[in-house]
Amino acid sequence: MVDQMWAGVRERVAALGALPASSEVFGALGHRWALADPLAEGDLAELEAHLGVRLPEEYRAFLTQVGAGGAGPAYGVFPVRRVQGRWRWEGDGADMADLSALAEPFPEKGPDPGLLDALLAERPEEEDFEEIEDFDDAIEAWDERWEAVMFAPARTAGAVVICHLGCALREWLVVSGPHRGTIWSDPRADDADLEPLLDPEGKPVTFARWYTDWLGKAERTARQAGAGV
Repeated sequence: MVDQMWAGVRERVAALGALPASSEVFGALGHRWALADPLAEGDLAELEAHLGVRLPEEYRAFLTQVGAGGAGPAYGVFPVRRVQGRWRWEGDGADMADLSALAEPFPEKGPDPGLLDALLAERPEEEDFEEIEDFDDAIEAWDERWEAVMFAPARTAGAVVICHLGCALREWLVVSGPHRGTIWSDPRADDADLEPLLDPEGKPVTFARWYTDWLGKAERTARQAGAGV
């Protein structure tokens, strides 16, 4: 079943990219509808050996049947490549993932909500300072405290950054733990915590659902734009 879900997807992406109105799809100017070559089974085995973890099944099949990255949601799926003998994901923020911690379970919960509320309540406001330099110093110190909590490496153990939405907003693929195989939104740049993507029924969105939903929506957008709808 996992193998079959990707049948024809690479061809659909190519056909979509050939449509005159394909540039109307958000992020298309970033990935330009290009897909990296799929990984050979030997490369996948080497990648997983390097990481010390088996990747989620839907994503494994994507890598070997569709591509190692490229055209996809927002500005595209971050490609995974071997660089100077080491495997890594490449893209804006890809280096936020600790590849040495991918076998650790992705945490069930984020920071204590009470701690976050307290930190947000302490955020300096410019009108409370007579000198702009004093405000700059105060907000810089607050940012350091906030980031130490929100961007602690343990918060994203067991996950990799898979996509960039712009404005420092990203999405992660969980590799290990109870949430394995699901996609999480990362709005921490907007002072909010990581949260799972959910479908209309409230169920967690897996990698395949994330990608194929995007593809279907992109096809509709390009065709409607081409028809002047």
